[in-house]
Amino acid sequence: MKRVPKPVFFIVALLILAFSFTAIFGVSYYTGDNKNTVLKGIGDIRWGIDIRGGVEATFKPADNYDASDADLEAAKSIIELRMVSQGITDYELYADRNSDRIIVRFPWKSDEKDFNAVEAIEEISSTAKLTFRPGNSHESTDVGSDGEYVYKTPTGETATELMDGSMVDKAEAGYINENNGEPKYIVSLTLNDQGAKKFAEITQEYLNKTVSIWMDDIMLSAPTVQAVISDGKAQISGNFTAQEANKLAEKINAGALPFQLETANYGNISPTLGENSLTAMAYAGIIAFIVIALIMLIFYRLPGFIAIIALTGQMGLSIAAVSGYFNAIPSFTMTLPGIAGLILSIGMGVDCNVITAERIKEEMNSGRTIDSALERGTKNSLTAIIDGNMTVIIVSIILMLVFGPSNILSFIFGESTTGTIYSFGFTLLVGVISNFIMGVLFSRLMLRSIAGFKVFRKKWLFGGAKDGK
Repeated sequence: MKRVPKPVFFIVALLILAFSFTAIFGVSYYTGDNKNTVLKGIGDIRWGIDIRGGVEATFKPADNYDASDADLEAAKSIIELRMVSQGITDYELYADRNSDRIIVRFPWKSDEKDFNAVEAIEEISSTAKLTFRPGNSHESTDVGSDGEYVYKTPTGETATELMDGSMVDKAEAGYINENNGEPKYIVSLTLNDQGAKKFAEITQEYLNKTVSIWMDDIMLSAPTVQAVISDGKAQISGNFTAQEANKLAEKINAGALPFQLETANYGNISPTLGENSLTAMAYAGIIAFIVIALIMLIFYRLPGFIAIIALTGQMGLSIAAVSGYFNAIPSFTMTLPGIAGLILSIGMGVDCNVITAERIKEEMNSGRTIDSALERGTKNSLTAIIDGNMTVIIVSIILMLVFGPSNILSFIFGESTTGTIYSFGFTLLVGVISNFIMGVLFSRLMLRSIAGFKVFRKKWLFGGAKDGK
C-alpha cells in the first residue's frame, strides 16, 4: 500500500472540524446594529411552513385590470421565480383563472422577528419595474424607517422612460470601498446587446446631466453621467444595506410583473409541527450522534474514531448545502421531510464506515499485515458502498425532477406536494454526496495517514484481535 504522509491526517481532520464548525454556527459580525453575515450557518436556514409557519395571501389585479390567462400565468411564474431566488422551496402557488386570483403560501424568513405579513407579502408582490429616466423631478418626499429621504412618483421630464429593466441581462449585489474605508453596497447591472446599445445612446445624450434610476415609483439613485458607457455595464448606488442590495438584485433578475397586484386578503399560517418539536429533534439528533460515536469507537477503535470525524464533516457539508454557506449553491427551505432526508443520509454514512471497518477487520483476522488489510479492506468495500449510494442518488434525483418547482407532474399530484417531497429528495442527495466526499475520500485518506505512525501500528487498534501487534 502506498503510504500517505503522516501530517495529512492532522491537516484533513483540522480542516474538516473547522469547516463543520463554521457551517453549523456560521460567521458574522456587526457594524452598528447591522448584522453582516460572512458565512451562513444553521441560524440562517429558512424553516418550512410545517416547522415555523408562514404567510397566506390572495392577490388580484389592481385597478380592476382584466387579466388574461396568459397574464395570470406570467405573474405566477415571476412570483415563483422570486421565491426560488430567495431560497423558498417550500411553497404553494395557484392561479385561479375563473376569478383572476393568485393564491400563495410560503414560510417566514429565517431572521423574522416581527412576523409582519404585509412586509413579507411585499417581497414577492411588488411590481419591480426598473426604469432609467432623465433628471430627478419627483412629486412627493417621505422619510424612510432609516431616517433617509424617499423620493416618490416621477414628474415633469422625469416621467419619460429612457430604458427599462427588460434590457437587463443580469443584476448582482456587491460593494465598493469609499474613501473612509466603509463599504458602500451597490447593484451591478449587465445589459443585453439591445440594452448596451441603448444605454450608450442615453449616456451620450445626457453626458454631464442627471439620469435617475427608479424601482416602480421610488427613486433609487440619481447619478450624473460622467462618461459614455458602451460596455453594457451599469451600477445602482444608494443608501443600501447588504440585504437591501440583494433583494433589489433578486427583483430585477426576476423581472417586472405584467400588471400591478393588490392583496385581496392575507393571514398567518400556524406551524403544523412547531419550533419546540424542532428543538426536541435537535436534542435527539445530538444524543443519537453521541451513541453512534461510542459504538463506532468500541467496536472499530481507530477506524471508528476517523469515522466520527468523517460523519461530523458530512453533517457540516450537508448543512452548508442547505443554508447558503456556498455562494454557488442557493439557500434552501428546510422542512420536516428535509430533516428526514438528512437523517437518512447520515445513517447511510454510518453504514459506509461500518462496511469499510468490517472489511478491514476481516482482513486483519485472516492474518494480513496492517498495510495489506487497509488496502484490501478499503478496496473490497468500495463496490458495495457505491452500489448502495448510487441507488439512493438516482431515487433522489427522480424525486427532485418530478416534485421540483414547475415540474411536469404537478398537474397530477398537485403543487401542494412540491415543497415537501422536493425537500426530502434534495437533502437526501446532498447528504449522500457529502458521504462520498467525507466517508469515502477523506476518511480513507486519514486512515492511511494515521497508519504511518508507529504508535498506532497495532492490529487491535484497527479491529484485529486484542493480542494483535
